[in-house]
Amino acid sequence: MIVRSVGSVISGIDALSVDVEVDVSRGLPCFSTVGLPDTAVRESRDRVRSAVRNSGYSMPDGRVTVNLAPADVRKEGTSFDLPIAAALLAAVGIVDPGKLGEYMILGELSLDGRVKDVPGALPAALEAKRRGLKGIVVPRGNGPEAAVAGSIEVHPVEWLHEVVEFLNGLRDIPPLRVDGEAILKKGGEPSLDFREVRGQELAKRALEIAAAGGHNVLFIGPPGSGKTMLARRLPTILPALTLREAVEITKIYSVGGLLDRKSPVIASRPFRFPHHTISDAGLVGGGHHPRPGEISLAHHGVLFLDELPEFRRNVLDALRQPLEDGVVTISRSAASVSYPAMFTLMAAMNPCPCGHFGDMIRPCSCSAHQIRNYRSRVSGPLLDRIDLHVEVPAVRYGCLTRDEEGESSAAIRERVEQARRIQADRFPGTATPLNARMPAGDLRKHCALDDEGRRFLEMAVEKLGLSARAFSRIIKVGRTIADLEGSACLRAHHLSEAVQYRSLDRRVV
Repeated sequence: MIVRSVGSVISGIDALSVDVEVDVSRGLPCFSTVGLPDTAVRESRDRVRSAVRNSGYSMPDGRVTVNLAPADVRKEGTSFDLPIAAALLAAVGIVDPGKLGEYMILGELSLDGRVKDVPGALPAALEAKRRGLKGIVVPRGNGPEAAVAGSIEVHPVEWLHEVVEFLNGLRDIPPLRVDGEAILKKGGEPSLDFREVRGQELAKRALEIAAAGGHNVLFIGPPGSGKTMLARRLPTILPALTLREAVEITKIYSVGGLLDRKSPVIASRPFRFPHHTISDAGLVGGGHHPRPGEISLAHHGVLFLDELPEFRRNVLDALRQPLEDGVVTISRSAASVSYPAMFTLMAAMNPCPCGHFGDMIRPCSCSAHQIRNYRSRVSGPLLDRIDLHVEVPAVRYGCLTRDEEGESSAAIRERVEQARRIQADRFPGTATPLNARMPAGDLRKHCALDDEGRRFLEMAVEKLGLSARAFSRIIKVGRTIADLEGSACLRAHHLSEAVQYRSLDRRVV
C-alpha cells in the first residue's frame, strides 16, 4: 500500500513542498530512502524505527520504501522524520490516510518519540499556505514561529503519539494564533540613544542622511573618536520594521537556525558586527550546504565592519555584487540558491596604521608608503560603492564635559521617516523605495539639475577625478539631503554638502 504525506525542504530562504511516499511490500525486512536524500535524511530510518516502537506502535515486517518527490531536488536535514513516520503508520493502518494529505508535517524525532524543533518552520508554513493545505503540524517549539504566517492552521505537537491521535480525530490540538503586528508594537524603544553622543555633529548628520536614503557610510578617524559608538546607534534612527520586513528577516534567521524561541518574530532591525577574521563564506554565505551569511542576517538592518582594512581583500571584494543588487547568489555544482541582502553598510577605519594621521595633538609615526599600503587594502571599486566617507576627529575635552545632551534618536528618526515617506511617494510599488537604490534611468527624472548645479558638479568631477559611479552616488546623496530639507528641487547647496562626504576622494597622501 502506498501512502503520501507532505513535508518540505529549504531552498534559499523559501520552502518547497515535498511529497513523502511510503510503500510497504512483502519481502525481507528493509528500509530504504530514495529521492536525493543527504546523510541526515538517510539516517531517519533508525530514528523513525525506534520512535515508532517506543511510542507503542509496531513496525511492518516487510520491505519499506520511502520516496521523496520531486526526486531531482536534494533533501537535507532532519525535518523529514515526522512526515515519514506518519506516512509509515498510515501504510500499516494505524493512521487515517485521508486526513494525512491535508496537512504539511515537519519535525525531528527522538528515539523515545519526542518531536524536536527544526529550522525553517516559518518558510514551511508560508509554503503550506501557498499550496492551499488546511494546516501544518510542527514541533511545539516551532509553533509560534510558524503561526506568524497567518491564515493557516498551525498545530504544535510534542510527541509522535499526539500526531497519530490528531490525524485520527482522537485528539483536539487547537490552532495556534500569533499577532505579528502586536509583537512589533511591543518591540519598545532601543536602549541606546544619540543624545548620549558628545560632539561629532558632522558624523551624526552623515548617519541621518544614511538612514534617510539607505546610503552606505565609512567613518575614518583615530582610535577612541567614537566611530563604534555612533555605528551602534544607527539602527535607533531607522524607521520601525513593517510586518512584511519582519517576516523576511525572520525567515532568514529561521533557515539559519538562529531564531530565538522566546520571540517568534524579529521585531527590531538587525545590527551585525562580524570580526575582521571572518571568511568570505561567513560574510556572504555559503559552505558545503549553503547557509545565509552576515550580510543576509543584516537584511533590512545594518552591517558594521570595524577596522575595515583588516578584513581580507577577497572577503571585502565579495561585498561588491550584494551592495549593488541587494541579493547574493551562491552557486554550487548541484544547485544555486539566493539570499536577500538589502542592508546598510556601516564601516570604520583608522586614517593610518598607527591611527593618528592628521591629528593635531598626537603625531603620526607612519611613512607615506605605509599609509598608502594601509588604505590600498580597501579597493577602489568597493569605496565607490560607499556613498559617504566621513572624517571623525578625536573629541576635545570641552565637548566631553558639556552638560547639555545632544539631539535624541527619536527626534532624528522623525525627520528620517518624513524623508522616507517622500521617497515612497516617488517610487510607488517598489519594495525598497530608497534614493540609494534609485535606478540609473531615474536620475534625470527625479534628480534634474539646474545650471548652477551642473556647473558645480562639473567642477567637482574635474577636480576630484570622480568615477561615473561616484558621480551618480553624489547626486543620490544630494537628493536625500533635499528630501530631509523638504525641497522638491535638487539645488547646488545640496550637492555641495554631498561632495563634502567624499573625504577619501578629496585627500591624497
